[in-house]
Amino acid sequence: LLTAVHKDSFRIISHRELLFNDFGDRVAQLLHVELIVPFSQCRNNNVRQEILIVNTHLLFPHNSSLCLERLRQVYKILQYVESYQYENKLNPLPILLCGDWNGSKSGHVYKFLRSQGFISSYDAAHVYADADAHKWVSHRNHRGNICGVDFIWLLNPNRYRKLLKTSWSEALAGMLKLNLVGHCHGLCNEEVKELWLQADVDRNGVIDYKEFKQQIWNTYSDQGERERDNIWDDIINGTVQTIGFSVKNAVLFPAEVEKGMWPEDYSLSDHARLTVVFSPVRMPCSRLT
Repeated sequence: LLTAVHKDSFRIISHRELLFNDFGDRVAQLLHVELIVPFSQCRNNNVRQEILIVNTHLLFPHNSSLCLERLRQVYKILQYVESYQYENKLNPLPILLCGDWNGSKSGHVYKFLRSQGFISSYDAAHVYADADAHKWVSHRNHRGNICGVDFIWLLNPNRYRKLLKTSWSEALAGMLKLNLVGHCHGLCNEEVKELWLQADVDRNGVIDYKEFKQQIWNTYSDQGERERDNIWDDIINGTVQTIGFSVKNAVLFPAEVEKGMWPEDYSLSDHARLTVVFSPVRMPCSRLT
């Protein structure tokens, strides 16, 4: 992995390496940077202009059981980012997640990041919905298949974030559909126990149909969102001014991939280049206690 920054635009505050320590030997990088030249809206104002940037390359899903391992890798990234913010006493700030995610918009990783408040910058720029996943591609893999797997994710500091542990439990619940219990790369005993505790609301050791339906299949219900909003409100104390981003434009090169086609004469890489232009904006965000 390589993450390059322009030294005239950014000051590197910290750089961390994250080893997943799994069988795929995959890794991630975290950069904590600060804008050197303040943008006009924030000039002469005491506005924090720091960003967290993560770069990674997830495991390829050679079979369905590896979907869980890839999800674990993303969970480790978000856990690490969360602990980094806590250890350095950072208030919410923009987070960019970049890389080859080796998964499409219909996969568990995409849905997991969405549940954490992240948006796909390319989809935001082109107003693509989930049903438009087939309209663009970014990779021709070693099997000769074309797919959209390269994303630059954005999480603004004023964006609602579901509790990470809650999102993880919901994502694990979705894994049950793949029948991954007992597989060598499937759900471990701890993860199965965690799912059971989530579903067994009355703690009587038995999961009846009502509990199962409510906790496993309706985890993304509006009622659940409102309850988590209330929890989020309870831990907020005041606001701060910080930098955020709007997605100004996003372009894939070569142009054919934006129409879902892979040009046979393109030999630069087996990935299309994704370029995103962000426009900085000032925004109030919640100061977490």
